[in-house]
Amino acid sequence: MFRIHLIAGLLVLGMAAGCKAQPAPQGSPAAVLNRHIEVMVRAKFGVPQDVEMVLGERKPGKMAGFDMLPITLSHGAKKTVIEFMISSDNQTLARMETYDLVKDPVFAIDVAGRPIRGNPSAKVTVVSYDDLECGYCAKMHQTLFPGAVDRYKDKVRFIYKDLPLVEIHPWAMRASVDANCLAAQNGEAYWAYVDYIHAHGQEVNGEDRNAAKSSEALDRIARQQGTLAKVDGGKLEACLAKQDETQVKASSKEAESLGVEGTPALFVDGERIAGALPEPQLWMVIDRALRAAGVEPPAAPPAPAVAGK
Repeated sequence: MFRIHLIAGLLVLGMAAGCKAQPAPQGSPAAVLNRHIEVMVRAKFGVPQDVEMVLGERKPGKMAGFDMLPITLSHGAKKTVIEFMISSDNQTLARMETYDLVKDPVFAIDVAGRPIRGNPSAKVTVVSYDDLECGYCAKMHQTLFPGAVDRYKDKVRFIYKDLPLVEIHPWAMRASVDANCLAAQNGEAYWAYVDYIHAHGQEVNGEDRNAAKSSEALDRIARQQGTLAKVDGGKLEACLAKQDETQVKASSKEAESLGVEGTPALFVDGERIAGALPEPQLWMVIDRALRAAGVEPPAAPPAPAVAGK
C-alpha cells in the first residue's frame, strides 16, 4: 500500500527564491527548445500537469560543453529549483546528482530503545517500517518470523519502527501506540503483541468495523500480553489511556525523510526493500549485507525433492 506524493518526489516544502527568465517569443527557436525541455522533464520525472514549470537563465557550467539550467517547479506556495545541465549545442539535457556516502539517512536510522529480535550484537540490522493494520505488512511479518529468524539465528537483528498509514487504516495509530506501551516495559511483550495483531487483524476489525470496538479490542489484547509478560499493570493502563502519539509520529516523520511511500518498507543495513518479498529474494538481500560485513551467510536450503526421482 503506497502513499501518493503530489509532485512525484520533485516538489519539496518551502519557498525557493529565484529569478524568472524572460519568455522567448512564440514560435522562435528558443521557444521551441524550451517547449522540448519542458515536455522532456515532465515525462522523465513524472511532473503532474498542475505543477507550473519555469525555465531560468542559463549559466556557465562546471562540465565542459554544458551550461547550467535552473528549472523552478511550483504548486501553489510550494516551490523548488532543480539544476539541470544543457549542452552548448542544445542537443542534450542532463541532470547530475551527488550522494553523500557518509551522511545519507539510510545509514543513520534511529533504533535506540526499540525492541530487538535476533542477536542484539549482530553485524547486520534489518529495520522494517510497519503498519499493524496493513495486510502486506502481515504477509512480510510471516516471512520474517519465524522463517528469517530461524535461518539467520544470531547473524542478524530485526527491528520494527512505526509507520501507520492513518489515511487508510483507522486503527493503525492506536495499535502502534499500544505496542509501544508494552515496549516501554518489556520487549518480548511488544513482539508478542505485534505477532498477534498481524495474525488476527480481522478480530480487531470486527464484523461491523466499528472504530470504538476496534480500539477496545486493541487495548484488551495489549492488557492480555502485558499480563502474560507480568508488566506493571498500572503503568500499562496509564499509557493506554493517555494514547501519546509523539513517538509514533516521530517514526513516521523519519520514514518520510527516507522517502518511504508505503508499508512494509525494509532497510537491510541501508539497502531498501519496498513491499513484501518472497523468502528467496529477501534472503538474497540479507546474504549480500552479511558478506559485506564479513559474515558468511547460512548455506542455502536443499532443493525440494521431485516426486518420482
